[in-house]
Amino acid sequence: MKNRLATKVAAAVFLFTGVATAAELAVTESFSIWLVLSVAAVAAAAAHVATHHLVVRRLELARDTLRQIRRHQFDNLSEANLGRGDELNDLIRQVYRTGQVLESEFEELNSMENYRREFIGNVSHELKTPIFAIRGFAETLMNGALDDTKVSRAFVEKIVRNSDRLANLAKDLSEISKLATGEQRIAAEPFDLRRLSADVVESLESIAAAKSITLTRQVPGTTAPVMGDAPRIRQVLVNLVDNAIKYTNDGGHITVSATPGDGGGVLIFVEDDGIGIAPEDLPRLTERFFRVDKSRSRTAGGTGLGLSIVKHILAAHNEVLRVESRVGQGSRFGFHLPTATAAEMGAA
Repeated sequence: MKNRLATKVAAAVFLFTGVATAAELAVTESFSIWLVLSVAAVAAAAAHVATHHLVVRRLELARDTLRQIRRHQFDNLSEANLGRGDELNDLIRQVYRTGQVLESEFEELNSMENYRREFIGNVSHELKTPIFAIRGFAETLMNGALDDTKVSRAFVEKIVRNSDRLANLAKDLSEISKLATGEQRIAAEPFDLRRLSADVVESLESIAAAKSITLTRQVPGTTAPVMGDAPRIRQVLVNLVDNAIKYTNDGGHITVSATPGDGGGVLIFVEDDGIGIAPEDLPRLTERFFRVDKSRSRTAGGTGLGLSIVKHILAAHNEVLRVESRVGQGSRFGFHLPTATAAEMGAA
């Protein structure tokens, strides 16, 4: 299949040569000079058309396509998507594919740049709120409120609460950075999911009780040990349950459950009957600082990084966060963990 273009050009040259030979024979046979000139003109025209069709037109297409790519104009590249043919066709197809790759990379770079700007803006906003609050309370105390024991104590408590918020924000940002860069290693070992889920529910029961929310656990005693980084999976469950408490109205219900997975392993779910999530918000749930209800989560002291941390921890386990939700009916967050094999249990 090599030298296909050369074959086509050779065919055109052969055609021209053949016509020229016929013209020469015509001269030797004493045909009319006008006939000879006509035949020669036709041969030259045919050779020109063939060359233009085979080479020039496609070289112009390749040049125009490269010019568009150089100018970052990717809207009209489809003309260069030629079918398989000779070497020139193959070259133009490669130019077209290069344009597609560059277009994809430019889109990704633009998306990352937009995300970077949004992230910096969000971090700035999240830092300003508690900093301004701390400064405001401190200035009020300095301007005389310090002498009022009742007021000063309330303001100091608010200062401590906002400083805790700053500390949590710094800790969560550091955690996400370590998880995203792989600096935070995952140590997968067999652990008892039933015991871990009981610990999580017990640690958050008081927070749920403050809103009269019923927090229950449904993890069968027959649930097999699972493989994972137990402290990190605990963090995932804590974030999911804490998030459910924030977005569940007073008197609601939250359940932590586990069921066997269809293809093996165990599925863990945190389900609530809270405010739910709109379909258009679902794709953005794990974005840093994204909140379904900003006023509610900020009042509850959230940093807006909980689900992003969950996503990174699960990704480090080669798992994904599963979300089902309906507005006004509640949400269900889940993930999968593999069961520990006998060999892994023995090694542990």
